[in-house]
Amino acid sequence: MPGSRTRRSLLAATVTTLLAALAVPAAEAVPRPAVAGSLVLVGGGLKADNKAVYGEIIKRAGDSSARIGVLTAASVPASRDPHADDPDRCSNSACNGAYYASLFKQHGAADAQWIPIDLDHIANADSDAVVSQVNSMTGFFFGGGDQYRYITTLLHGDAHTDSKVLAAIRAKLAAGAVIAGSSAGAQIMGGRDMVTGGESYQALRDGSAPGYFDDPTRLGHLPAGGFGFLHSGLLDTHTGAYGREGRALRLASDTGHTRVYGLEENTALVIDRPGTPAETATVKGTQGLTVLDLRRARTRTTTAGWSLSGASYTYLTDGDRYFPQAWQALPAPGKRLLTATTETPVPANTDVFCSPDNIGGRPYSLLGTARALVATRTQRTATAHTFETGPRFTVTLTRTTQRRAWVGDSRSGPATIIGLTIAIAPH
Repeated sequence: MPGSRTRRSLLAATVTTLLAALAVPAAEAVPRPAVAGSLVLVGGGLKADNKAVYGEIIKRAGDSSARIGVLTAASVPASRDPHADDPDRCSNSACNGAYYASLFKQHGAADAQWIPIDLDHIANADSDAVVSQVNSMTGFFFGGGDQYRYITTLLHGDAHTDSKVLAAIRAKLAAGAVIAGSSAGAQIMGGRDMVTGGESYQALRDGSAPGYFDDPTRLGHLPAGGFGFLHSGLLDTHTGAYGREGRALRLASDTGHTRVYGLEENTALVIDRPGTPAETATVKGTQGLTVLDLRRARTRTTTAGWSLSGASYTYLTDGDRYFPQAWQALPAPGKRLLTATTETPVPANTDVFCSPDNIGGRPYSLLGTARALVATRTQRTATAHTFETGPRFTVTLTRTTQRRAWVGDSRSGPATIIGLTIAIAPH
């Protein structure tokens, strides 16, 4: 199920006209029930052989008795797929639903079924028969594509209220079901100000705006948000792979969020008891989770451009836990504290956000600088720069007195990083 950094929906022209009507956050439109269930949010790029993530979803859905409902309305419908009749080339909601259903069965689920809702079958979202199908499931998985298609198919337009199917899924979550999603399927789980697109450099230079834009580089967001299953932080996906830390910081700052969860590819953020004081998060997978803390962040705009200082940067990997209420991270058992001994300088970084304009751009570029900084004992700060100029932005990472890093048995470098600050300024 490959994704595209620049995918745009045919809905772009109509979305902007709806934004004024959707300006009330989903959290206000839909009452939040007590939640006994859990979320498994993947930053995209979920590989078919990821036993840890698929296994986690299935375990939470009932192990060998798990019944997974697969929703793929973020994909184009079959009517818009020129290869809909070719099982080897198709990429639409129906064939993607069959793909994920097959994978869940291969990984041990008792059953997995496509929930037949997409742009060709919007009426199914209020079908009693489909609600009965949903009620027979013990867990749900939302696939990737374009998150706005989930808004169009599962919520009621201007009112931003639940369809019957989404209301049933919300009730299942409250009763203890697991709700999982990858890429757009993870983005849609968030509350207000769901990101709709954008690149980091353009976000830093131009800021954000409510909307859904044909220009894939423009930072847009939906004020009313997604389904509102998670409220403890703003969500972004493909974070390090596509260098989205910059856009996440700008959107959070512009919209008043104090925390961002940057989800990485092929890796899950598992949320237990979302929306309650006991909410906890655990990282599971091959990459990690970026947590950006803006409680002490300050921004400034001058003729030179926009700048930010005082944000905190944390990177967590497999087995690490995070407690949103306490703003506290806890490394996984078995990881050992890193003692910085090297005197190797932090390498120069001239493309900190992995620009799509740089053919030689490297994924996880900012993370590479952070890891190099915590591994050396000779530097307290490290700088990195955007590939683009006019202006060029400099990103400064600084080690605080709370700086700690841990390594795992299978990693040669820092795996878990806590206690860096991040600043961004134009030059």
